[in-house]
Amino acid sequence: MQAGVSGQGAPRAVGDRDAERHAADAPVKGGADSKTASAGSRKRGRKRHRPNRAERRAGAGRIDSHSPTEAPQPKGGPQPVAAEAGHAARAQAATASDSRTRNGAGSGTTASPVAARPQGEGRERFEPREAAVGGHGPHCASGLPRHVSRDAPTVADEAQGRLYAALDLGTNNCRLLVARPEQRGFRVVDAYSRIVRLGEGLGHTNRLGEAAMDRALEALACCRDKLEDRGVERFRLIATEACRAAENGPQFIERVRQETGLALEIASRETEARLAVAGCASLVCPDANGVVLFDIGGGSSEIVWLDLRNRCGARGVALTRFIRAWISLPVGVVNLAERHGGRHVTADTFEAMVNDARSHLEAFTLGRELSAAICDGKVHMLGTSGTVTTLAGVHFGLKRYDRRRVDGAWMDNEDVTAMIERLRAMPYEERVDNPCIGADRADLVLAGCAILEAIRRRWPCQRLRVADRGLREGILMELMAADNVWRRKPPHRQRPRGRTR
Repeated sequence: MQAGVSGQGAPRAVGDRDAERHAADAPVKGGADSKTASAGSRKRGRKRHRPNRAERRAGAGRIDSHSPTEAPQPKGGPQPVAAEAGHAARAQAATASDSRTRNGAGSGTTASPVAARPQGEGRERFEPREAAVGGHGPHCASGLPRHVSRDAPTVADEAQGRLYAALDLGTNNCRLLVARPEQRGFRVVDAYSRIVRLGEGLGHTNRLGEAAMDRALEALACCRDKLEDRGVERFRLIATEACRAAENGPQFIERVRQETGLALEIASRETEARLAVAGCASLVCPDANGVVLFDIGGGSSEIVWLDLRNRCGARGVALTRFIRAWISLPVGVVNLAERHGGRHVTADTFEAMVNDARSHLEAFTLGRELSAAICDGKVHMLGTSGTVTTLAGVHFGLKRYDRRRVDGAWMDNEDVTAMIERLRAMPYEERVDNPCIGADRADLVLAGCAILEAIRRRWPCQRLRVADRGLREGILMELMAADNVWRRKPPHRQRPRGRTR
């Protein structure tokens, strides 16, 4: 059974509203207003009334005293009144919306079998575009400008109440994000995250373990319940490196479908890199000529070079068109920590992890060109992973992790170096007690720092921006963009001065 979508009318143009207002104010044939108008016309010497443009468009101008049987029509024959045009537009929009829902427009989308149930909404808001960012301090986060121009994107009427969801089953985490489109972005309605360590032992056996799969299935069942309770209509569910690399990855995907009813797709490395860019694009500095974006995952790490020297003002999801090159490293925090150890990491162990990760960077085909672009300036790093958010939390000395302080924060090169050294000096027990790390990440955070250090040594940038967003947000942005939920208002039409002939 498929959930229906309430078809709301498309927003009408300013001219149409003016035409309806003029049509409502027009005197009715044979009424008292008509007699008053006729008497006034006789007093003025029977001067003929010339309908203005809005009256001609609506086809409901004043009654001509010389033609008492019909109202004047514009050239080209009678035109439908604005009200009829509005009803036709609303019917067409509702039909198109229902068609998209039935056909499942967009990759990896499914209609929910359960009707939506209103519940409390979250306060987090994501925007595909950001205001101008100035300065280099930690408070240079994105935000909505106070003034929104007339041609700013608005949410389409048929998408007002629709919910979207994105699920990312990675090597270490299972994450779900449910959101509702809003003007210039979307608002998070529900979120879920659980560390399942699906890729535990994958580097030794090349297979997913039974205990790991059970943990993942338990988390996926919770995600399914949230999707049904919320009545989500459009979603995309992807699995990444662990299911890509494991011999029994396809069998596990089928088991998920049978036991939970969720149809997961195994995303390619290229898709994963593109979605990371789409999710973090709003944090790209408007003045940057290039960005080194990296996503340090549990089983792989993606690095993307955005060459923005000729972007011509492009922003948001449109920046995915400027991916110059990308690479996916077969190293992540889980498999790197399993190979070298993650609890008690000596200086030699840390250097071994850095060299392990750096050896894979040599396969980046445009590495020298990227280094030359960095030397020219105006290139910054953009990191989306638990490693960089942990570094930012420790850097700000947060007693409890606060996404509002971390997402969009800037860190100078010296600050990143100091934080890595500080984490390396922490014993395992102190990392467990740190509120920004905890027991779940205490044995993985140094492996992430080693991967980050390898990237920094290969392509040294002076600034790093932290992103507590990524693949899930990229999925939501692409789904909503495919549905064209952000429509621009029609340009404001000013009526010409003087009499219209």
